[in-house]
Amino acid sequence: MKRQLSHEAMRFLVSGGVNTAVTYLLYLALLPGLGYWPAYSAAFVTGIVTSYFLNTRFVFRVRTSTRRAAAFPLVYLAQYLFGLAVLHVSVRWLAVPAQYAALISIALSVPFTFALSRFVLAPRAGAPPQS
Repeated sequence: MKRQLSHEAMRFLVSGGVNTAVTYLLYLALLPGLGYWPAYSAAFVTGIVTSYFLNTRFVFRVRTSTRRAAAFPLVYLAQYLFGLAVLHVSVRWLAVPAQYAALISIALSVPFTFALSRFVLAPRAGAPPQS
């Protein structure tokens, strides 16, 4: 069980890196023709979809489903709100400079997002992987 969790965590980090690279490259490709707001929005939505498929098939090795697909964007909403809260506390209450507070927010958001993704996509921890 512990070994499975560490393998999932490693795959989560790899898939996050791939997803970040894909969405950033998409953002850069769309930027000249669309401007930053639509380019970012398109890349963000693409990132949610890409993350869903990477997390179901590669990270947690579960089947895709309508229920999981519908619930998964809530992970991103929760991640955003959590990160914003960490950012606020870091800057306002702990007097961390904003440029460093974002790094704290990211560092704390990764395990939070992993746990939430696991809860949404693979709630039966310890169950054998599905193909």
